[in-house]
Amino acid sequence: MKIDVRVPTLSDSVASGTLLAWRKQPGETVARDETLVDLETDKIILEIPAPASGTLVEIRQPEGMEVKADTVVAVIESGETIAPRTETPPPAPIAAAPGPAPEPVRAPAAAAPVLPLPSAPPAAAPEPGADRREPMSRLRRRVAERLVAAQHTAAMLTTFNEVNMQPVNELRQRMKAEFEVKHGVKLGYMSFFVRAVCQALEQFPVVNAAIDGDDIVWRADADIGIAISTPRGLVVPILRRAQTLGAAKIEAAIADFAARAKEGRLALEELAGGTFSITNGGVFGSLLSTPILNPPQSAILGMHAIQDRPVAEHGQVVVRPMMYIALTYDHRLIDGRDAVQFLVAVKAALETQAALPD
Repeated sequence: MKIDVRVPTLSDSVASGTLLAWRKQPGETVARDETLVDLETDKIILEIPAPASGTLVEIRQPEGMEVKADTVVAVIESGETIAPRTETPPPAPIAAAPGPAPEPVRAPAAAAPVLPLPSAPPAAAPEPGADRREPMSRLRRRVAERLVAAQHTAAMLTTFNEVNMQPVNELRQRMKAEFEVKHGVKLGYMSFFVRAVCQALEQFPVVNAAIDGDDIVWRADADIGIAISTPRGLVVPILRRAQTLGAAKIEAAIADFAARAKEGRLALEELAGGTFSITNGGVFGSLLSTPILNPPQSAILGMHAIQDRPVAEHGQVVVRPMMYIALTYDHRLIDGRDAVQFLVAVKAALETQAALPD
């Protein structure tokens, strides 16, 4: 029985995808749920599995083709496999007619040797210093479109502050060994920042709100997007109801996001519906930057590298591990006062250990 292989249902925000390299070719056997081809969408790469075991008999959509949900991309003959090739038996000897002397049975003539086809000449190596051109991936194109759209549709403004990270560093140093043994995950900086952001959002809910036409949508939950860089581009999976999560669940979720993002195994629903985002340019050495909004969100927090710097404390100059933080916000909705006070609240939660992990 022939079974169609179809593009799976995509999310409302993803209309189509591009087929990447086929992992199987017509005539090859396939197992149920075995990946046949990858589908690159605007957000992630999805796997299209075989709906049944059998033989792949037809590929209807080639690599590089843009396809929509429910498109038939291949056909499988369910339950069939390719029979092994058997040798053709030699012809039976022909009986001699009466009267002529019988002729000896001759062995079949040896087949002519198969000569290898001449190989194609190797491709010419590019000249030193020559430019190289390649098409942008769908994910990279989509990221570019969204970033440009954000600059055209939102009144973006960025405010800065700095955080003395010594309290967090001392707390991590005291707790990290016990934390990892107890929870099976490392205690990083992100859990402190996520919890500090959630506390600040409770004080300034407008930072968690969004503009929808002429309306303001006030979000009930803090669904925090965590920006993750992958070889194919930037993805932002969402920590749902982050205000209810302890440090262990936050760290475990982010570690899982990062691992699956690099393998292209995030689900579409994990990338939709965030209310606020956090991006950490500090892991790449960034000292200061102005992050760009992730529409329709109204604000994004940028973390940066921690550096020892001289600061004044109680009239004395001391050296402390300092981090610049930046809040980019949509000035159409968020006033400067609220943006600045929100960032001060994040700073205070970190410096006073109000964002203690649990």
